Amino acid sequence: MSEEYPDDDDIVADESADEGEVLYAESGGAWWVVAIGPVLCLIVLVTEIIGGGKLHWPALLVFALVIGGFSLVQVYAARTHVSMMLTERSLRQGAQTILLDEISEIFPENNSPEPQKWESAPALGELSAVPRRRKGVGIRMTNGKLAQAWARDVDHFRSELTQAHQAIELGLGPRKRAPRPDED
Repeated sequence: MSEEYPDDDDIVADESADEGEVLYAESGGAWWVVAIGPVLCLIVLVTEIIGGGKLHWPALLVFALVIGGFSLVQVYAARTHVSMMLTERSLRQGAQTILLDEISEIFPENNSPEPQKWESAPALGELSAVPRRRKGVGIRMTNGKLAQAWARDVDHFRSELTQAHQAIELGLGPRKRAPRPDED
């Protein structure tokens, strides 16, 4: 692999550190999607009952289980590999977490027709590219390697990432959350 791109071994976060407040997060997938197939099979079964025709409940049950099972696997994978979370000290992209102090530069959005070097860099996380329906944010790691952080709302994410990175560079720690009135 080129020296410019990060290896998985180069990026490790200290899980015990106080990560601070969550600034931006995306779940990667919604659990309600798992119910679509079984609900459609139930609608077909109700239609057969109302219509007075032959009931195909064994086949519909098998279809509901198969479609629901495939959906379950897909949503679980999306929530594992396409979820992301930015805190005041770290950035998790899929199953990979980096500390913000490992980032030396966050590149601005490319508004020119010419592609920037960071746009061909590998995505953070274990995926081979920036996930579908997400956009990349170019970053340079402290070891000089380029990578792409990614999110759906890339403008909001870039803003939060830039502010959190600046706070780390200035030596500011996580903000202490004010206690709620109902907390002791």
